Amino acid sequence: MSFIVRAITLDLDDTLWPFAPIGARIDQVLHDWMGVHSPATAAMYPVAAMRELRERSFRDNPHLHHDLSALRRLTLAEALERSGASLDLLEPAYEAFYAARNQVEYYPDALDALARIAARVPVAALSNGNADLERVGIAHHFAFQLGAREHGAAKPEASIFLAACARLECAPAHVLHVGDHVEMDVAGAARAGLRSCWINREAREWAHAEIVPDLQYTTLTALADWLEAHLPERDIATDHAA
Repeated sequence: MSFIVRAITLDLDDTLWPFAPIGARIDQVLHDWMGVHSPATAAMYPVAAMRELRERSFRDNPHLHHDLSALRRLTLAEALERSGASLDLLEPAYEAFYAARNQVEYYPDALDALARIAARVPVAALSNGNADLERVGIAHHFAFQLGAREHGAAKPEASIFLAACARLECAPAHVLHVGDHVEMDVAGAARAGLRSCWINREAREWAHAEIVPDLQYTTLTALADWLEAHLPERDIATDHAA
């Protein structure tokens, strides 16, 4: 398949790195932090109880589903209050969480493929999560990062895709969105008028009844190969001068 790609929007969690190990580490880091700074909170909310509280906060606050940082602070505030701890601990606890959240372990192909992709077209990070590319250490590969929290709405809402296209100064039809999630990434992008690439690392069967991805690969390396076969290398010096 061949079509024009002038820019790429790229999902982060479960596209560049798996999120499950990060989530498990966050839970343990927070529990250990509370054990040192608020033992009463750690005793009342062991890992499983804190996870249950976080899931309830998510269910009870659908208006904040685009803002995972706000939801995390709600969870921490409730745990501190209920255990009789000072809310002065809220921001230090959040910082302990956020430091752990930005410690990622990439898929083996991810970094090399990302560099190859960014050599061909501008890449914008487009994520419902709250990773910070500066902290993660790969911001130099991206034109910008647009998160659901900053935008005010999450994928698969069309508005976040279209906002990224506007910042890239590209028509949606010339932007390829790349991600792992069938609904949030592929279907959301397609409905907004973008091209879509499904990164299907587990080789699942495509099950969406109405939408088919324009491209489908099990690795980002395969996407980099496709781009190199179809696009000239970017003149990055010209990009920067512009």
